[in-house]
Amino acid sequence: MNRNKRCALETNSESWQSIDWKKVIHEVKSLQSRIVKAIKEGRHNKAKALQWLLTHSHAAKLYAVKRVTENTGKRTAGVDGEIWKTFNQKMNAVKSLERKGYKAKPLKRIYILKKNGKKRPLGIPTMKDRAMQALYLMALDPIAEAKADTCSYGFRARRSCADAIARCFIHLSRPDSAKWILEGDIKGCFDHISHQWLLKNIPIDKLVLNQWLKAGFIEDKQLFPTSEGTPQGGIISPALANMTLDGLEQCINQAYRAKVRGTGIRKRKKFCINLIRYADDFVVTASNPEILELKIKPAIEAFLEERGLSLSESKTKITNIAEGFDFLGQNVRKYKDVLFIKPSKGSFTSIKSKIKDIIVRNRGGKAANLIAQLNPVIRGWGNYHRNIVAKATFVKLDSYTFWLLWYWAVQQHPNKGRKWIKEKYFKTIGNNQWIFAAKDEKGKQVNIFRASQIQIIRHTLIKGEANPYDKDWSSYFASRKKAGYRFPQ
Repeated sequence: MNRNKRCALETNSESWQSIDWKKVIHEVKSLQSRIVKAIKEGRHNKAKALQWLLTHSHAAKLYAVKRVTENTGKRTAGVDGEIWKTFNQKMNAVKSLERKGYKAKPLKRIYILKKNGKKRPLGIPTMKDRAMQALYLMALDPIAEAKADTCSYGFRARRSCADAIARCFIHLSRPDSAKWILEGDIKGCFDHISHQWLLKNIPIDKLVLNQWLKAGFIEDKQLFPTSEGTPQGGIISPALANMTLDGLEQCINQAYRAKVRGTGIRKRKKFCINLIRYADDFVVTASNPEILELKIKPAIEAFLEERGLSLSESKTKITNIAEGFDFLGQNVRKYKDVLFIKPSKGSFTSIKSKIKDIIVRNRGGKAANLIAQLNPVIRGWGNYHRNIVAKATFVKLDSYTFWLLWYWAVQQHPNKGRKWIKEKYFKTIGNNQWIFAAKDEKGKQVNIFRASQIQIIRHTLIKGEANPYDKDWSSYFASRKKAGYRFPQ
């Protein structure tokens, strides 16, 4: 390597290491806040100019590269096999994020297994395409949040599944609440969104958006064109899907408005019509099934058809609250006019299967390593369900885990007695007996995490109009964070 190239490499490395990320993030958020302010004031041309300024700013490009090189997919290459690991590669990537001459490369097609045994296609963009998507998402997301449906909670900053479930409780828990639910599922939502609709309605640079939509994908070394849909796997795809479905709330609210005197709000309350949506999964409540079947469902179908989408006939159904329904891995059902929300049978079966697989894979291994693998799985599942009626389910899970661990310990030492096994692996900690424990490589004792340790805490629903990019809501989000609420950034 000659002297000039070596000097350039050292300069890039030092530059990346010396970046003031607080200043970078502040500059990006400042521009995003100005975009929201312009939208609120109805100055759409001003918002468009600010979007251009953001996507061409050095700070936003730095932040985009930081995001794609530090997330979970940072080691997954696209069709070009390129991964940005070194400081030099990252600084060169920042310089390459230019609109002029940009051409998106085809996606790498892979498949992941779904719960029903079918395979879901994913499109993996190249690192550069991911960074460009991250860059333009910074400019699009503030507008998406400003225009989003108040009942939408999926893939949005500061919102979570817990908010969607909390809204279900609000709309279904009272004695006079809705008794019927339309369980909606959109058929291949990401795969079938109309390109024409996206290009016409999404407030983003059309030339860049068109590059992503028409990039195609490579499978078995063969190039396939894309004429519809936005690929699952792209950073910007969830935002595009959300904006496609925004307006569904207004569509449903208007479905019963035309022929009744008074305001739409009074009418909606009379028939208990409410929408709760998480990404492309949604439920609609109503006081009787005829409203859902004859009015709401046709309105939804017309709304989706305009966007190139349709309802899945096999998964879309109308259910009585007394029978209950599963939503986001939790079962919502009324027992004698009392609403209970519990972990669904499918979710419980899934976590038991994961725990069993981990234990089986660790036969012959060390107990400390087994505990290190089990604890994040049990804790993560338990924390997801901590806001509902889950204590009894947690106890069942602990019992199931205990017996699997007991059988594991017996198989580890087939020639030892039960008392010896108990003394080696199961300890008494405080008032708790039979706690599976072991010492790690540092000699520190580690214990199995029990789901029943998790305290059940009711989740407070986020305000529907709250916008994390709007400075007027800063104190509200700060108070939620102080109260202990954890949410996606």
